[in-house]
Amino acid sequence: MEELDFETWYLREHPRVVSAVAAITGRPSVAVEATDEAFVRAYERWGRVRDMASAGGWVHRTALNVARRRLRRAEHERRLLRRLIPVREVEAPPPTWSAEVWEALRQLPPRERAAIVLRHVADLPVAQVAEVMGVAPGTVASCLFNARARLAQLLTDDEFEEANDA
Repeated sequence: MEELDFETWYLREHPRVVSAVAAITGRPSVAVEATDEAFVRAYERWGRVRDMASAGGWVHRTALNVARRRLRRAEHERRLLRRLIPVREVEAPPPTWSAEVWEALRQLPPRERAAIVLRHVADLPVAQVAEVMGVAPGTVASCLFNARARLAQLLTDDEFEEANDA
């Protein structure tokens, strides 16, 4: 098997990981930072990561863990600051999505949103989605089925096609 080059792998995977983490968290700026940190960690451990069965799955999971940690810390800080000043944050959706698709994704339960984004935005196979989410493949299949059904109810036919093509 040919040895995987970090630069080539990075250029292929980075945009997919950013998109997936942004869609799952709803926070594009956090997604970029978390993805960058995950790739730094991958670079530091490249000898091991390169030889993993799923280096892409590893970096997706690492980026999601970093993002979740940052969001938990930020929420804790916001709760403390709310005692002093009311704060309201609004972030724009990724520019390639319509506002309707973005809103429909935000209405999905977190697990369903993660499954649909990892499968259709990050283009990961179901087994890898299961690995990243830390659940069984059957759970992913169920989440995908439910998420597609909810999206079909929330979106018009054209918007639903856009969400599935993302």
